[in-house]
Amino acid sequence: MITQLKATGKYNITIFLIAMSIFCFSLSLFRFWISERNTFLFLNWNLFLAFIPWMATTILVLSNFNNNKVTLLGLLIIWLLFFPNSPYILTDLFHLQSRAAIPVWFDLILILSFAWTGLTSGFISLFDIETFLKKQLNHRVVEFIIVIMLFLGSFGVYLGRYLRWNSWDIISEPTHLLLDVGDRFINPTLHPRTWGVTILLGILLNMMYWTFKYFKTEEAK
Repeated sequence: MITQLKATGKYNITIFLIAMSIFCFSLSLFRFWISERNTFLFLNWNLFLAFIPWMATTILVLSNFNNNKVTLLGLLIIWLLFFPNSPYILTDLFHLQSRAAIPVWFDLILILSFAWTGLTSGFISLFDIETFLKKQLNHRVVEFIIVIMLFLGSFGVYLGRYLRWNSWDIISEPTHLLLDVGDRFINPTLHPRTWGVTILLGILLNMMYWTFKYFKTEEAK
């Protein structure tokens, strides 16, 4: 596994993501120890969910599934369903408020650490998807697809934050989920918050991803 990671150039970033995750976990444990409250321990679960897209694309990169279309499609579906979990942690800033025992600046750093780690893993997975698609499709077409995926990701964040849907609800409660989604497309004017969050967060995610990609591309030159 380590040899494969080094061969694909993923070894260093994997170690870095692990180090970032340990830092986040340590902050949450320290907060729990000081405050004796589990207020932000849920961030560890959110971060785990945020890493699933990265795990899916890492498997995709390390293994050759070109001849196994079912496995390939399964990995891509898993990535698409769980990708919104990566930017979702940004919205955990809604929980930021002054609390006893812990200064608000510590909680701010705590949430931002989790959010940045989750977002970084998500962007790396998206970069892997972009690289994979460019082997199959025209580069301009792929870039357009990536832009759309980021808007879909922001729509997924809305579904999770405001409607409290989870990625696995597409399997456990597909009818109710599809009704909620369908209503927002059929009657868009009745759901201004849906499209406000989707469009503005989608623009922000595109700004962040293309900045991320620009520096990654410049470093490779």
